[in-house]
Amino acid sequence: MVNLPVSPNPQNPDNKKKTNFSADIFKLVSGTAISLALGVLIMPLLARLYAPAAFGVLALFTSIAGILAVIISLRYEITIMLPESDKEAANLLAGSLGVATVNSLLSIPLVWFGAPFIGRWLKSPELVPYLWLLIPVVFFGGVGAGHPALNAWASRKRNFTQISTTRVIGSLTLNAAKLIAGFSSFNSAVGLIYGTLIGAICSPFFLGWQIWRQDKIPFYENISLSQALAGLKKYRKFSLYNTLSTLLNTVSWQVPSFMLSAFFSTTVVGYYAFGSQLLRVPMDLIGNSIGQAFYSHAAIAHREGTLAVFVENTFRRLVEYSFFPILMLTVIGKDLFQVVFGSQWAESGVYTQILSIWMVFWFVSSPMSQLYSVLQKNELFLGLNVVILITRIVSIWLGGVLESPRLALLFFSISGAVVYGFLGASIIFFSGVPWRRIVRIILENLAVSILAAGALFLFNLIHAASWVQLIVAVVFIGIYFAYRLKDNERVKHFFVKRTSIN
Repeated sequence: MVNLPVSPNPQNPDNKKKTNFSADIFKLVSGTAISLALGVLIMPLLARLYAPAAFGVLALFTSIAGILAVIISLRYEITIMLPESDKEAANLLAGSLGVATVNSLLSIPLVWFGAPFIGRWLKSPELVPYLWLLIPVVFFGGVGAGHPALNAWASRKRNFTQISTTRVIGSLTLNAAKLIAGFSSFNSAVGLIYGTLIGAICSPFFLGWQIWRQDKIPFYENISLSQALAGLKKYRKFSLYNTLSTLLNTVSWQVPSFMLSAFFSTTVVGYYAFGSQLLRVPMDLIGNSIGQAFYSHAAIAHREGTLAVFVENTFRRLVEYSFFPILMLTVIGKDLFQVVFGSQWAESGVYTQILSIWMVFWFVSSPMSQLYSVLQKNELFLGLNVVILITRIVSIWLGGVLESPRLALLFFSISGAVVYGFLGASIIFFSGVPWRRIVRIILENLAVSILAAGALFLFNLIHAASWVQLIVAVVFIGIYFAYRLKDNERVKHFFVKRTSIN
């Protein structure tokens, strides 16, 4: 296994920490793994406590929250990583939080008066009474992940342990609240939404307290209103392009929930959202962790002239961690959902199998998409997000016209594979990685994955029991990742030596 390279130390006298990319990823993955494990472990319980329609209402709520979260701080949190000076970055942090506060206040009347229209458009009147909760959920940073600006500051200081701990706390509070509500009389959409709110509030409070305890003196000395405003003005163009790009990307992500609700029902949305949540577990576990560390390290590699090697090794790691498990899920998706979550979720398993076509391309390309910001190609990235949004709208619309949610998701999956395939290819091109190396990485991993998926498919052809197929898949995945991790010195150092990673 090829280990990701160690990036050189940045030329920033304010930051003396090592910038080992693999170490940063490992810290992020460890915390994310715990938080995701908690979520996955309670999913069978939640599937039996809440009906698919309840998950559909929650999906609509979080979809709207996701769109508002993009514009709430105008993406100024991204700029916190850019300055060499911590003083300028601290003022950008203050400016980002200030923008989020102002926009939160301005959005109150919009949400209040727009709630009835949203309920009618989405054919979900049960959602309307809870739309006012969007404001605190969005302001405090989303669903149990910490406020984006606080995460950006912690990433700049490379306090990835703080970020991991925050994720665990967010997952604990969010899932505990959902379980408590489910076992009480609130086992409907209201329990899921209030659980989301609790998780959204608790994790940023913890992360903010950790940051304040560590950096409050520099904040006192460095932050001023004039310098915060100057920072916002300096990066206004950067903010504009990134806000538009991310808004388009986020809207395109929420299009399936909105359009499936408008064309079909909240039950169909629930099937889609539940399956999509499980499908995104590997992305949340590995892809997002790589993506969060990728930005700062890619900027360093670009300055040092090692970007091609860095991108190649990141691509290799993403392919190794995605091809095999996703192909396994493609084969046994329906059986997995029937065994683990109950027969009422079988349709959700079918949706998962359909979406896995696109999932591979998305998983590999998305974490490295921040290279567009590093190379200052934000206009091109904006154009790609326009294409993504249009293709998703057309795909779901075609399925709606044909009155088939399965066809809608199939069109969505195929168009997504094409667009994200192009996105990945452009990243490889701009970074200067030789194509023969990329083809070799793909073929090596595809061969192993197809061989295992074919063996599993044979069990399906002979109509083996669902639980048997599930056990075989788990064994295959366990053997595969044991092989992938056996040469990872950092993992062995963590588990065998039981020392911290520096």
